[in-house]
Amino acid sequence: MLVAVATYNEIDNLPIFVERLSETLPDVDLLVIDDGSPDGTGDWCEQEGKVNPRIHCLHRRGKPGLGSAIIAAMQYAVEHDYDVMVNLDADLSHPPEMIPDLLDAWHESDPAVTVAIGSRYIKGGGIKGWPLKRHLMSRCINLYTRWLLWLPMADCSGSFRAYPVKLLRRVDFDSFLSQGYSFFEEILDHLKREGAQFVEVPFTFVERQHGASKVNLQKAMVAVWTIFRLGLQVWRPF
Repeated sequence: MLVAVATYNEIDNLPIFVERLSETLPDVDLLVIDDGSPDGTGDWCEQEGKVNPRIHCLHRRGKPGLGSAIIAAMQYAVEHDYDVMVNLDADLSHPPEMIPDLLDAWHESDPAVTVAIGSRYIKGGGIKGWPLKRHLMSRCINLYTRWLLWLPMADCSGSFRAYPVKLLRRVDFDSFLSQGYSFFEEILDHLKREGAQFVEVPFTFVERQHGASKVNLQKAMVAVWTIFRLGLQVWRPF
């Protein structure tokens, strides 16, 4: 199994994340995709990898985007023949201790085609630490995406997920429109077309305690526009 996290300036969070992940799943491989963090995140990861062979770091120049980072992780998972890839945030908003719950849900369904989604918007899930504006923005983007892309899940925009690598092998990543946050909606659309099933597992998202959120209005508007373009492809046959 591969756990993948994308990082930019997460030096205050990544060491804690790695410690908690190791306590929860000591035998898991970790891939960190770092976009040239000036705070030394990538350097720290590189040093850790020298003493822990299960930690791998992919260094990228510039900030190509969160979506492209996760695509790189998925391609890595395919190339190295993992069975499942778990993606979550390195800022501790997604508790590493919940990964076994995702994996249980994945195993209990058809593991070849089931994507397990950590969901904030089903019974038992929730969000702590967000202002009202952020709650409204997230709710609206989920409703918008579900309608435009005909997606069946309650939480379309979260990144805490377990993907079967057999399913990822079918995806044409070169066809993706998204480089940023809308990737998480677009990958669900692609996987649905490939016959994926989806199961949601409730969890509570906790806003980061260290570092700055990368979400801003400009990135949100780019995501809205990209999802609209994806929706045109879905609705075009009608």
